Amino acid sequence: MRVYAVVAAGGFRRYATYRIETAAGVFTNTVFGFILAYTYMALWDERPRLGGYDMPQALTFVWLGQALLMTCVMMGGGFEDELIERIRTGDIAVDLYRPVDLQLWWLAQDLGRAAFHLLGRGIVPMVLGGLAFDLALPGSAGPWLAFLVSVALGVVVSFAIRYLVALSAFWLMDGAGAAQIAFLAGLFFSGMLLPLSLFPGLLGEVARLMPWSALLQVPADVFLGKHTGWGLVRVYVFQAAWAAVLLLVGRMVQGVATRRVVVQGG
Repeated sequence: MRVYAVVAAGGFRRYATYRIETAAGVFTNTVFGFILAYTYMALWDERPRLGGYDMPQALTFVWLGQALLMTCVMMGGGFEDELIERIRTGDIAVDLYRPVDLQLWWLAQDLGRAAFHLLGRGIVPMVLGGLAFDLALPGSAGPWLAFLVSVALGVVVSFAIRYLVALSAFWLMDGAGAAQIAFLAGLFFSGMLLPLSLFPGLLGEVARLMPWSALLQVPADVFLGKHTGWGLVRVYVFQAAWAAVLLLVGRMVQGVATRRVVVQGG
């Protein structure tokens, strides 16, 4: 496991070197946070307690979305682009012959990336949002810790989805289309546009059961104290179950793809 810890640390350092890009990302997240916050304020002025959130909770949801946007990669642009390119060029054959597990290698790297983005691009927008608006922030350490656990599970779910998207390039030769579909689904079903509790009827029920809800909707509700006790355990199980299922499917697809590479190489 030491090698994967080193890979994760390397992933953190890799993204930490792009200081100007990080600063630009913080600026962009903050600007969009203000735009969304004022939009939410207008909406909640007309419909107080919309979706079960009061005004401070709704504004907190906005800034949590900006903090987790790149942490959970809800709009694409993570490791999957690099992996798709390696599959397209055939460099993936070298990776498959390395004495490490391909899925765990990319997962470790993505965990390092997520840790950096949570610290580098998540904290500043959240602090600025807290200074400019009345946010519903937890008053004790427990909800913060519960939130971080939920975020970690959300990152793994996000990785598992994007890993499957990248592996599709073994058959599609270009995973751009699959990546675009995943990006749109993540944007819509994560709660990035609006909390999923605002979705009506069957659409709302289905949306809350989709894996993308584990990226923002669930962590945000944990942060806001909407899941406590056994309710908190249930949402953890929900996130962990999606992570396990998607990782298992990814491993199965990886196995099929590996055999295909071996046969073609032979």
